[in-house]
Formats: sequence, C-alpha cells, structure tokens
Amino acid sequence: MNNSKISIRFFNDREVRAVWDEQNAKWWFSVLDIVAVLTDQNDYTKTRNYWKYLKAKLKKENSQVVSVTTQLKFIAPDGKIRLADMLDYKGIISLGKTFPGTKANRFIDWFTFSDESIDGKSKIKAYALFESSFIDSIEIGTTKGLQQIHAYLFGGLYDFAGQIRQKNISKAGFQFAISRFLGDTLKQIEAMPETTFDEIVNKYVEINIAHPFMEGNGRSARIWLDLILKNSLKKCVDWSKISKGEYMKAMMLSPTNSNVLKTLLNNALTDKINNREMYMKGIDYSYYYEENN
Repeated sequence: MNNSKISIRFFNDREVRAVWDEQNAKWWFSVLDIVAVLTDQNDYTKTRNYWKYLKAKLKKENSQVVSVTTQLKFIAPDGKIRLADMLDYKGIISLGKTFPGTKANRFIDWFTFSDESIDGKSKIKAYALFESSFIDSIEIGTTKGLQQIHAYLFGGLYDFAGQIRQKNISKAGFQFAISRFLGDTLKQIEAMPETTFDEIVNKYVEINIAHPFMEGNGRSARIWLDLILKNSLKKCVDWSKISKGEYMKAMMLSPTNSNVLKTLLNNALTDKINNREMYMKGIDYSYYYEENN
C-alpha cells in the first residue's frame, strides 16, 4: 500500500486523517480521530481507552465494524509511527451509527456529503494537479497563471472557471478591487517584483485585494503563491503550521499591515518543494481555511 498520500479533513475544527490505498483505490480513515470527534475528547489516552472498550463491546455483538477494521502505520500524537486502527468509508458510516445523539448524525451527514460538494470535487482536482504535467506549464506570477490554476480547480464546477470577474464583490464589509479597473489592477500586480520573500508576499497581498474571481480566490492564490516561492526562493509554505484563525486574522490585517502575514508565512517556510505529502497537506489546509464556521 502507498501510504504517502495522507488527507486531513476537518469537522468542528478537529482533524480527521486518512491514508490513500492505491491498490484498492480508496481512503482509510483513522478510527481514533473519529472517536475523538464523536466523544468530543482531546485526551489521546482517554480516546484510545474508549475505543478499546467500544471495540470489545462491538466484538461481542459480532459487529462488522470490528471485522472490517484494518491496521496501518500512522503518526501517533507523540510523533512516533505506530500501527493504528483504520476503517474505510462504509466502516466509518457504520461506526458513526453506534454513537447516539445529534452530533453523530451531523458527523455522518458531513462525512457522507463533503466529497460530493463543489469544494470536495475541486479538492480532488487540486490533489491531482501535483501529479499532472499541467502544473509545469502554469505561468509563474502572472494573471494568466492564476487563471490557469483557477480553471483547473473549478473547471466543470463553475461556469466562470478561469474567468476574471465582471462584477463588484465584497466580504465582511471589505470591498475588493472595482471590476471596472480590475484589468489594469492585475497588470500592475503582475509587474510587481518577486525576487525576495517580502516582494512575493506583497504581491500575494495585492492579488488577494484584487480578488479576480467570483469564487475560489483563496484556494487558487495559495497555489499561485507557492509556485512563486518555489521558483524564486526554492521554498514553499507548510500550511499545516498555520492555523485557520491565525491565517484569517493575518489576511484581514494585510491590506494595511502585512507584517503579521509575513511573519506567519516566514515561520512556516520549508524547502520540501517537491514533497507530495507536503503538497497534499497544503491543499487540505487551504480548503479548510475557506470552510464556513
């Protein structure tokens, strides 16, 4: 089994990790992550003990949940790699049904439909981008390059995929670049230098203020940013080191004060620019940033 492809999903700000099984073409999900979510438990030892008790109880009941549980090597909370109980998609649904209450129902609803949403389908495309030859043809740091990324992520999902918006948009009271002047604005951003870290982040801040698409700006721009960093500095961002709250706060401040964002990104820089797992984790976090609370 190829364990290099790890996905992180988020339910109520909690991680639910999964490993891709190339041979059987399916995801295996961490049972302890699911149990922690469903019991609202932060303590790893208590979560493990609860699953041990539940597993024994389900075994006595001849539950299929236990029989379909497999073990894969996974990173434990102490950082060591250990064998961990894993369940596939159907197994997780069955496990969720053993927990009473509305939270379990909400989890099952989220787990069942998350991959079928526009974001879910787009995320699958974002994963595929890493291994496609198309990524090597994307223009670095240009408007066209950003459009290429957006079109790849949202093609077939939005009819405006890759197209610069013709309408004015705002978010949380902040007015993004006026559509009438957007063409000139994007030309100015494209001409901005990108030889130093500060220059690159300044360019990223401006593209965020421009917000050239009706939807999907953040997810596209973060890939765009990483491509610039890789090209100019041989670095990329380890997005898993930046929490959603920290990122959102830094981005809100960035139009008037980009120092917070620069510090946040600089502390998360890595030279693992060709690492598949680093890219996959980056996509997981990037899409998580855009989830509504």
